[in-house]
Amino acid sequence: MDGAALLWGLLFGSIGLGFVIYGRRQSKPVPFLCGLGLMGFPYLVDGTLWLLVIGLSLIAIAYFVRT
Repeated sequence: MDGAALLWGLLFGSIGLGFVIYGRRQSKPVPFLCGLGLMGFPYLVDGTLWLLVIGLSLIAIAYFVRT
């Protein structure tokens, strides 16, 4: 794993923590689940490009899907 992937993983994990806190306090399942995904997927993905694609997709899902 290179330095860029570590930094992107840290960024997505921090955003995921914010989504988890928001989803739990507002009782909204989509941001909560996307936050859990953002915190967990950097451990499973090896590659900066896939890290960016999956991370940005999860952020977009949490932002655009309103439930």
